[in-house]
Amino acid sequence: MPEGKKVRIRVRTVSCVYVGDFLIPAMRNRVSDALNEEQRLFISLTDVVIDDKERSDFVALNKNLIESIAQL
Repeated sequence: MPEGKKVRIRVRTVSCVYVGDFLIPAMRNRVSDALNEEQRLFISLTDVVIDDKERSDFVALNKNLIESIAQL
């Protein structure tokens, strides 16, 4: 099991809004610390709700498509 802190976030892209759990790695403290890692091209969300309609166990989002992120 990966170590870290799980937080619920809302990710807005041009076409959708995703609400899911994001794992902040143990060596990071904030969502922004994990997102600003240059080698990370995608963010992974689990237990995801897409546009308040569809559910998915897992979604990988390209960071270049993200407009905003909010921690819930």
